This record gives sequence, structure tokens and C-alpha cells, in this order.
Amino acid sequence: MLEELKREAYEANVALPKHGLINLTFGNASAIDRAKGIFAIKPSGVDYAVLKPEDMVLVDLEGKKVEGKLNPSSDTPTHRRLFIAFPQIGGVVHTHSSQATAFAQAGRPIPIFGTTHADYFYGDVPVTRKMTAQEIASAYEWETGNVIVERFAGVDPLDCPGVLVNRHAPFTWGPTVAKAVEVAVAVECIAQMALLSLQLEPKLAPIEPELLNKHFKRKHGPGAYYGQKSGC
Repeated sequence: MLEELKREAYEANVALPKHGLINLTFGNASAIDRAKGIFAIKPSGVDYAVLKPEDMVLVDLEGKKVEGKLNPSSDTPTHRRLFIAFPQIGGVVHTHSSQATAFAQAGRPIPIFGTTHADYFYGDVPVTRKMTAQEIASAYEWETGNVIVERFAGVDPLDCPGVLVNRHAPFTWGPTVAKAVEVAVAVECIAQMALLSLQLEPKLAPIEPELLNKHFKRKHGPGAYYGQKSGC
């Protein structure tokens, strides 16, 4: 089971550069086995071109390295914080994809202008507050997770499967790490479309609520009908 978990995390990590979401080694993906309370994550600073499934590092929810010869990603505490706070999720992805990171660096949410965005998020892609000097100087990566969790007070993380960390970059998640990768691709696409839309119409209003509800709910929730039924 844990070998399969490592392979799942590996496949998610190598998908990131294939989708153009990664420059150098800026990014990581993790997948969790909820029954065991263990997640697999990319090792720190290892080039994606030489990454192997066996390189994935296993970490428990207490932060202890369970298996692996390499050091886990420096962002491991952020992933761990999200897994603890959001029991619905099975995978986390962090990238520095250019368009989404531009919004994060500007401290601005990605406004919901159209149906592409509404297929994934039930509203804007949110942005966290800026971290304090004390948070940055202490357990920085854990505190990064804390500001994300703070921003999601009262928000279903599956209705809003990603966030922009102010001055930093996006994190996404999903019921599986493969879905978290898909959301990361969507966030970068959404960010690019939003920037182009604002160039064409700087005063563009958000999508109409009726259209938002239609597009989001046809893919999510008990009334969803997009795609094929299980087993087809």
C-alpha cells in the first residue's frame, strides 16, 4: 500500500513540469493514506528529471519521517497542516506557476469572471492575508499552513480547492493528488484568462450567480451530471 502511495505522489510530481507549472524545482505534491495517517511527498530540491518513485519520502501526521533516504520537501509542514485541517482531501499540490503566482505576489484573489473558473471554484480563488514578521521568523512553513486554514474558516475546501498565499504562490488540493494536480492546471489557466479579461475590460464584473451555480453544481454535489457514471 505504501509503495502505491509513493507511486501516486511520484506521478503527481512529475506531472507538474509536464503541464508547465514548474520552473527549476519550485513546487511539490503529496498524497496521503488516511487509514495509516501517512503521506508521501517529494524530496527537497531534487530535479524532476531524475526523480524516481522510491525517492518519495513518507511522513506521518506528527511530522516524523517514516521512510526515505532523502529529506522531505521544505514545504512538508504546510502539507501536513492542510491534511490535518481538511480531512476531506487526499492530496496537496504547490507550484509557482507564473500567472497564478503574479496574483499571489500582488496579494489579489483571482476574480471569477467566467465558466471555466466556475467549473472548479464556487467563487474567487482566495488569497491569504500577509504573514507577520513573527510568523515568518518562527515555524514558517507550518505558519503558512495556518494562514491558509485561517482563510478557510467557514469555507468548504472542496468548494474552493485552492488558495493563493500572499507574496508567495498557489496551493491546491482535492480528494486525490491527481485531482489536486488538475486543479493546479486549472488555476494557472484561470489566472491567465483573468489577466487577459482585465486587459480587455478593466471594469469587468464577476460572473452572474445563475451561471456560477449552473457550472459549479453540474460538476459538484448530489445533483452533478457532468461526465460519465462510475463503471462506464
